Amino acid sequence: MSRKARRRRRTVGVLLLCVAVVAGGSWAATRFIDSSEIMVREHCTAIVGTDSFTLAPDQAANAALISAVSMDRGLPARAASIGIATAVQESRLRNIDYGDQAGPDSRGLFQQRPSQGWGSEEQIMDPVYAANRFYQELELLVPDFEDLDVTVAAQTVQRSAFPEAYADHEPEGRAYASALTGHSPAGLNCVLKSAPEPGDAHALAAALQNQLSSVQPEVSDDARTVTISASGTRGWALVQWAVANAQQFGVTAASFGGQGWVRADRGWAPATGSEGAVTVTFAR
Repeated sequence: MSRKARRRRRTVGVLLLCVAVVAGGSWAATRFIDSSEIMVREHCTAIVGTDSFTLAPDQAANAALISAVSMDRGLPARAASIGIATAVQESRLRNIDYGDQAGPDSRGLFQQRPSQGWGSEEQIMDPVYAANRFYQELELLVPDFEDLDVTVAAQTVQRSAFPEAYADHEPEGRAYASALTGHSPAGLNCVLKSAPEPGDAHALAAALQNQLSSVQPEVSDDARTVTISASGTRGWALVQWAVANAQQFGVTAASFGGQGWVRADRGWAPATGSEGAVTVTFAR
């Protein structure tokens, strides 16, 4: 074999080795990312002071809905605390389509009963309707609810067979309500895996307007971002509503007031953004 041919063979061998190393590195990196995703336990946490409370993302989204409806009705944060604590006890913050022995026809977030005048089963299974009906009764029957224990206020509305159980969830309800009404900035964090598919900006905007009718979300032309004009506690309420709903709508980041939640970083950090606006970004 000529010297030129041997040199060519060595060159080809080196190139093949480089390709193999690069491919192996890419495979290893992919496997590392995949394994790190597998290890992620998706959850949301509300922190107030030294206390923290963890929910699954779908539960946190329902807590955000209950809080948004209370804000839509112009109620104080205490109403959101009572509503969330009540739904934790009644359904674990899940829109369940079954009751129990005490209430076989109970349904939804608040386990309301068609047979007791709460509405039709279809209505009760609509979480926005159910939350509004709960607050309607709370305002009617317990006008002084801000001055009462959660147990007293919730039981007056719900007429539960286990009235004392609501008190067990008062701290949890207070923590989530404080964040979701904007009184605890960056007090709600969700740890999530990467979005499995493109996000849906239009669906998030529609859901937010359904729960909080006064907001006017603006969807960008490429549907990559949603911007919502807001300031103060209202802005913090809306940005944390977006974080609580990040799993459902494919949100990758949400920012307000110099702070931003980033899905990939699994937490909050200083961020730049539009003054007086919440900015929500979606997976592509």
